[in-house]
Amino acid sequence: MEGKEEDVKLGANKFPERQPLGTSAQTDKDYKEPPPAPLFEPGELKSWSFYRAGIAEFVATFLFLYLTILTVMGVSRSPSKCATVGIQGIAWAFGGMIFALVYCTAGISGGHINPAVTFGLFLARKLSLTRAIFYMVMQCLGAICGAGVVKGFQPTPYQMLGGGANVVAHGYTKGDGLGAEIIGTFVLVYTVFSATDAKRNARDSHVPILAPLPIGFAVFLVHLATIPITGTGINPARSLGAAIIFNKDHAWDDQWIFWVGPFIGAALAAVYHQIVIRAIPFKSRAYFPSLT
Repeated sequence: MEGKEEDVKLGANKFPERQPLGTSAQTDKDYKEPPPAPLFEPGELKSWSFYRAGIAEFVATFLFLYLTILTVMGVSRSPSKCATVGIQGIAWAFGGMIFALVYCTAGISGGHINPAVTFGLFLARKLSLTRAIFYMVMQCLGAICGAGVVKGFQPTPYQMLGGGANVVAHGYTKGDGLGAEIIGTFVLVYTVFSATDAKRNARDSHVPILAPLPIGFAVFLVHLATIPITGTGINPARSLGAAIIFNKDHAWDDQWIFWVGPFIGAALAAVYHQIVIRAIPFKSRAYFPSLT
């Protein structure tokens, strides 16, 4: 097949992200600023590596939802929290799965597993608009399927235990929930930028190998802080998948928070890292250079 032949020849993605994770980032010790990704790369749509990356995002998000929702249900169904892994266990499940899945998929798709991460990297010109939209669609489909499989295996417990759907907890306002999602996603996306920084990769060869670890740990810490407030979204695909499969009114009442919050947080992280930390001129990253 043409796609397989292409993959064998290249040994990697034909149209990769400009700043890959994992060992694929270890090219040489000399720092070179990756060129900004074009807004649209027509060749991507004809490349098997493009679709392979989307499939990797789908499968990773599917596994992420399946394992984490089962963990949430296990804690919710126990009459005694002391007999379960508790909030700490839920946080470890989310953080641990991100660590494992980023490690597995980083060399194929970049290991986003989260539309907010994809959005932040898109704003920083790390991938094209075509790839960003494709990733987000595949992530949402994977999340829906992951939650759907859990419900298919355990339909009654799934509905009774809330299906892992994100809602703002009683005693907190919508503003509290929105703030928690913004800051939580900022922490995650800022960690992604820092862990995959091309300049650090050139200086410290161990950084790209360890990249999945701080990302997973950031997810763990954010969950510890925000599970009591929103159940922790910081991932629009995760929130959407659970809401669609659970499909109760209260699961949809706060759904906007789990999209607006993460996207604002991701945008702030992208601006902070690129403009403040890295001091990359905005003009060099503008999508319409002729207008700047």
